[in-house]
Amino acid sequence: MPRRQGYALLTALVAGTAALAAAAAFGTTLFSGPRPAPLTGAETHAAARNPAAPANSTGTWVATWTGAAVSAEPGTGHGFPGRTIRNTVHTSVGGDAARITLSNLFGAAPLVVDQATVNTRPVTFKGAPTVTIAAGGQVISDPVVVPVTPDADLLVTLRTPHGGGPVTFHPNAHQTSYLADEHGTWSTTRWRYLTAVDVRNESAAGAVVVLGDSLTAGSGSTTDANARWTDVLSDRLRGTYGVANQGIAGNRLLRDGLARSGGQGGTGRFERDVLSVAGAKTVFVALGINDVQQAPQETDPQRVVDGLRALTERAHARGLRVVGATLTPYEGYRTWSPARNAVRLAVNEHIRAGGVFDAYVDFDRAVRDPYAPNRLLPSFDSGDHLHLNDDGYRTLGRHIDLKALVGTPRSDAF
Repeated sequence: MPRRQGYALLTALVAGTAALAAAAAFGTTLFSGPRPAPLTGAETHAAARNPAAPANSTGTWVATWTGAAVSAEPGTGHGFPGRTIRNTVHTSVGGDAARITLSNLFGAAPLVVDQATVNTRPVTFKGAPTVTIAAGGQVISDPVVVPVTPDADLLVTLRTPHGGGPVTFHPNAHQTSYLADEHGTWSTTRWRYLTAVDVRNESAAGAVVVLGDSLTAGSGSTTDANARWTDVLSDRLRGTYGVANQGIAGNRLLRDGLARSGGQGGTGRFERDVLSVAGAKTVFVALGINDVQQAPQETDPQRVVDGLRALTERAHARGLRVVGATLTPYEGYRTWSPARNAVRLAVNEHIRAGGVFDAYVDFDRAVRDPYAPNRLLPSFDSGDHLHLNDDGYRTLGRHIDLKALVGTPRSDAF
């Protein structure tokens, strides 16, 4: 499946979406095996209320894509009145129906959406085409019967007639989306209002939800190449699990990120961005390097370890398995110092010793220079000595033992 599809989606939409309409009409040919029965009205409304509710006895809702709400978009105090927002997202697992989550988390006023589509299929909310989202709130749409292909680009379009800002957004998406009005169309690398796409899937085992920072969000990777390590992991899982990437550039574990970037800290957003994800079975935590290297720094590695362990305990309380990653090297980056590096190394030793996660993946060992272990291997370095390039992210994604993702939480107390 070609992975560069964002521009093709826009071309098809501007040209009248004839190809998309044909695909919608014959989309059932994309899937093999028995198909779940159509959604009943009762199932439609029950599923819209409950992010993890099964659609019926043979199909379950699973996240195929997520994009965590980060902050209020600068300069959007009045929203985007009369504009159309076209969010391009890349799927991990497929299904025969979809639903979307829209967030007004950082809005100061109610948000009205009067048109929404998934690949040109109209979306409704409790049966209506228009929905009003309270300031600070979110809504989950009714299910829409639309074939969703795994490992493919999906276009989710929204129209906001009255604005209602500021806009809740996710910057640095490494994916080309669009903003349009009667005067033209502009490309952007921001996701706006859309925070999740779930699919109805009869065979997926669930979702792996990844809580992370810029290294999970894909900083340094090629735009529209879907080269984040989570994309590589999704390819390896071959549709058996959805992969929900909840990485935010600049995100920290114990504190909120910098103003207008970095988002709410991992501890604070864990319920919303991890535990509430549809079909969540395994949590993957790749967080902590910004606590070490950003000001104010965490100088006590035990605080970071305790924070990671607390996330594991919260996930265990929901019956979820937790896999964690060691913190990768960054010598040469502008904030590096021997003292901060010592904290990173100490956190890694705690992780390797066990007692923090159910299992761990040694990201540090996978990408460090064996001759200068506090540095990234030069061939993996994006250029700033902290973030990886496509080859580096590919290595992380391939380094994960897939068997570590499967299983029950450890029964012994940490």
